Amino acid sequence: MEKVRVELGERSYDILISSAWLEEVGETIRGLVPDEKVLVISDERVGPLYAEKVLASLHSSGFDADDLFLPMGEEYKTLAEVEKVFNFLAEYNYSRGCTLIALGGGVVGDITGFAAATYMRGVHYIQMPTSLLAMVDSSVGGKTGVNHRLSKNLIGAFYQPRLVFIDTDVLKTLQPEEFRAGLGEVIKYGVIRDDELFLTLEDEMERLVNDEKESLEHIIKRCCEIKSEITSKDEREANIRAILNFGHTIGHAIEALTNYRKYRHGEAVAIGMIAAARIAVKMGMFDDMQSQRLWEVIVKAKLPYRCGILDPEDIMGRMRKDKKVRAGKIRMVLPKKIGEVEVRDDIPEKEILNVLCEMGSEK
Repeated sequence: MEKVRVELGERSYDILISSAWLEEVGETIRGLVPDEKVLVISDERVGPLYAEKVLASLHSSGFDADDLFLPMGEEYKTLAEVEKVFNFLAEYNYSRGCTLIALGGGVVGDITGFAAATYMRGVHYIQMPTSLLAMVDSSVGGKTGVNHRLSKNLIGAFYQPRLVFIDTDVLKTLQPEEFRAGLGEVIKYGVIRDDELFLTLEDEMERLVNDEKESLEHIIKRCCEIKSEITSKDEREANIRAILNFGHTIGHAIEALTNYRKYRHGEAVAIGMIAAARIAVKMGMFDDMQSQRLWEVIVKAKLPYRCGILDPEDIMGRMRKDKKVRAGKIRMVLPKKIGEVEVRDDIPEKEILNVLCEMGSEK
């Protein structure tokens, strides 16, 4: 088993990474949570695959556990779905001592975490991510929330889980395109913090995409270590945590403009990273050869790297509504070199627009 500690004082918690150990979740969380009442929240794809096994483990460890399946997809990350969770909890008399378990990808994790943060002003929750993207990113760090029609993750709260429980075997049933989307976030970590991780991805990306995943557990651990280190220093994104948004400003705009249906999150982030790299090259702060390396590893991951048929002006308009905008200035994370990035709010909008125009065609 691999273990990463997120150091946040009295709210510190562990990320546990292993394989073929869903059956141990009940015993693992025994002693971590104060009440025997547990609700496992999943979606209509993941729930039928794994909820029964998780419930059996919880029951055998003495927990009174139920499950609730939500619709699948980013378009369902809404307040309406959070209300379904509240209704279930209230109807079945879940008290302040209960625990929610998020068994699924990033959408399930964000909804469950936000429900936990707000039900009875806060109850315990545990992340059990089942997608690569959720394992390396959304399950760690305590960002919870839902989308608004005008912006992604506009409504939410910082609320830390009691534990992140990762069983890498569940990735065997993950659709290939979902796995590749998770690689977008993995690549991000290499660019923002770890050139050696990036080198590993350059060397092993084709094998990862072709389902040869011997090094995957180590890669997941390294991504979790980077996010843990950053979150421990800046839990509420006052400064350094902002670098985790590399590729996200443009990526979020693309997701919103396509109603969260055309691009998966990691795919949109991949496009956003390419755009950010090209902007950085134009501003003279990033080497063109390193920008080419980023493009090549994204291509190896079979991720998109163009903006499709979207109007660049529409993307700019959506970026101006991003929650990270300060005093009317678009803030973006730009690379200085592989392994180091910088948050900038002095980017000429003309430069952003020019890059978006260059990336506009899929042909």
